Amino acid sequence: MAIRTGPTLAEIEAARERIGALARVTPVFSSETLSRRSGRPVMVKAENLQRTGSFKIRGAVNKIATLTDEERAAGVVTASAGNHGQAVALAAREAGVAATVFMPQDAPMAKVDATRSYGAEVVLVGDGFDEADVAAQERVEAGATLVHAFEDEVVIAGQGTLGLEIAEQVGELETLVVPIGGGGLASGIALALNELRPEVKIVGVQAETCAPFAGGGEPGHTIADGIAVKKPGELTKSILADRLDEVVTVSDREIAQAIVLLLERVKLVVEGAGAASVAAVLGGKVQGNGPACVLLSGGNIDATLLIEIARHGLTQAGRFLVIRAKIDDRPGALARLLGLIADERVNVLSVEHHREGIDLPVIGTEVELTLATRDEEHCDELLERLAEWGYATERVS
Repeated sequence: MAIRTGPTLAEIEAARERIGALARVTPVFSSETLSRRSGRPVMVKAENLQRTGSFKIRGAVNKIATLTDEERAAGVVTASAGNHGQAVALAAREAGVAATVFMPQDAPMAKVDATRSYGAEVVLVGDGFDEADVAAQERVEAGATLVHAFEDEVVIAGQGTLGLEIAEQVGELETLVVPIGGGGLASGIALALNELRPEVKIVGVQAETCAPFAGGGEPGHTIADGIAVKKPGELTKSILADRLDEVVTVSDREIAQAIVLLLERVKLVVEGAGAASVAAVLGGKVQGNGPACVLLSGGNIDATLLIEIARHGLTQAGRFLVIRAKIDDRPGALARLLGLIADERVNVLSVEHHREGIDLPVIGTEVELTLATRDEEHCDELLERLAEWGYATERVS
């Protein structure tokens, strides 16, 4: 008997028929900003605009649509870092099936709350996806029906419908860049595109602190929680070993910069996993000069994390400047400094006084200022002016 190596193109096309009533056909559009910064034509496949905010609805709907009456009656269970859980919750609700989702204890609250809002029971357990998966397997042993996030041919077929859409929506294409966690998304897309557009090179992207497909070491924390899977599936490994052209890694800093750029210039809210493909292209990790399409796999980013990333990104771009300056502790001294700074078209965001634990004159004080500037050149100009005015200033990195 022949060994199965994933769903066939016919099975992926059948999946598209099943999921059409719930999953959207998401847009592809070119980005002048990304093209200019990468030096090659870049298009984005905006799957962050999908129902539940990620591609996961495709596989979940396809799987639940194919369950037997007995499997539905037993209820479905899954483990998820967040996006798959939301998808299973919505797909199960629409099918009238009870769902339980095991999620890491530190899963973003935006994903936890959304999963509950779709009607699923949410159980928080462990530090990451793998611990949640163990707990889910225990529930399966007690009789529930498993909807695995990636180690399932029917789920992979659902994710493969993205490959069908890309083949139809994109004309000339040299490279498709896809984030990889457990590998289900990349497997489904690769199976479809290899059949329909064999000339397209497919590059997978992982976070460098959790990159088993790229041969990474001991997994660590990453802001790309959606692809933070320590152990990919055996099925997806076998598919991608045959179908994927290359796997590259990106740092959290590169991912954060991509999130900020997408938010500010492309006008799209994208989570860490979804921005990994953009980070790879902007970071020069993806070879070639021809047209590239980056898959924005999800947009479910926690608001508090988004604020932190935006602040970090703006600081790295020279849009925020934090300095410490020593001034006389007397009336008018701080006002004079702030007035000089304002004349340089710099906005003061916060002021803190430091006196304790610092070597200062008896009547001296140190102030820490958080400033909003135009860019790194503007920062340098202000620091030069402060020196000319006689202020002993330290830039806080």
